[in-house]
Amino acid sequence: MLVLGIESSCDETAAAVVADGEEIRSSVVASQVLTHEKYGGVVPELASREHLRKIQPVVEEACRQAQVTIHDVDAIAVTEGPGLIGSLLVGLVYGKALALSLDKPLVGVNHLEGHIHAVWLENKMARIAGKPVAEAALPAVALVVSGGHTSLFLVEASSHAADHPGRVFTYSQLGRTRDDAAGEAFDKVAKLLALGYPGGPIIDRLAPFGNPLAVDFGHIKMKGNPLDFSFSGLKTAVLYRVRGTELAKEAGERRAWRKTADRPSDDDLRAHCAQATLDLIASFQKAVVQDLVERTLAAADACHVDAIFVSGGVACNSLLRQRFTEATRRQGLQAFFPSPALSTDNAAMIAAAGYYKLLAGERAGVSLTAHASFPLGANRM
Repeated sequence: MLVLGIESSCDETAAAVVADGEEIRSSVVASQVLTHEKYGGVVPELASREHLRKIQPVVEEACRQAQVTIHDVDAIAVTEGPGLIGSLLVGLVYGKALALSLDKPLVGVNHLEGHIHAVWLENKMARIAGKPVAEAALPAVALVVSGGHTSLFLVEASSHAADHPGRVFTYSQLGRTRDDAAGEAFDKVAKLLALGYPGGPIIDRLAPFGNPLAVDFGHIKMKGNPLDFSFSGLKTAVLYRVRGTELAKEAGERRAWRKTADRPSDDDLRAHCAQATLDLIASFQKAVVQDLVERTLAAADACHVDAIFVSGGVACNSLLRQRFTEATRRQGLQAFFPSPALSTDNAAMIAAAGYYKLLAGERAGVSLTAHASFPLGANRM
């Protein structure tokens, strides 16, 4: 079964063709980073306009790279939420129009479910290719961590009935962020320090030049559900460290310099950062990563699982991958990450998740609509 996936939940216009939920025939992503860079974050109206401009060329390129025509596709899977409502509507309406005009089955996919399936998809591809990797077995605890989401899920699967081969995936929410997502906190700190956008990758590249023990941010304590996250206080702690100090003056000078610099290199940017700024960046990143790792391990222990899935844009962070790998090895667990290309928003993960929904007999009609807020699974805690 060839499934065309369409993803437009935020600022990436993406389309992909995936065969049988396990073979990526093509995956095309049109980034809007240059559009939003000057604003230090995603501007919803501009994002919608860019999706409108790019959606058809991206779908056509996905088909071209997969060496198929749009008529060869067996079904269409499209993100229905959560995300920016205007952005979601562009991809969803385009997908519905394609399905209607081609008389193809259509299925809506939760964006968070897509990120979880990115782990499953890449693991299956690696094992099919004969690579020596462990199987990403279920049940597992999944951490979806990005600019818009930081959530923990228990992922389980059961066999279909005889008339629907394959697996049914179920999700129970264990924890979520109560305010800023982790990636959002990275972006806001980077904006405060005039480091550029998107902030997560920039901080990840600069942090190794700082001392992560220079600033003790302590542990983030949560009342109620101990598996919930909160990064607003950490972001505010950075603000108080900067406001009214030499770091603020330096950030102002760096902001003025960046306006005249033509896409400066990492070395140029580092040269415009005092050691105190680098130390602050490294300490902030350490605090975020430590909190993500500790709560995810606590969730795995509470659910008695041996596997941890980590996906979403922040899953590209090098320190996060290192700390998860070290911690899970010490505790006899397995940590699974998608490659960076499948960690960030993409349509291959939507097509892969949609494949299993289609096998289960799910179909969406013309009433399918977008949801800015779209919970995944039941709340377990």
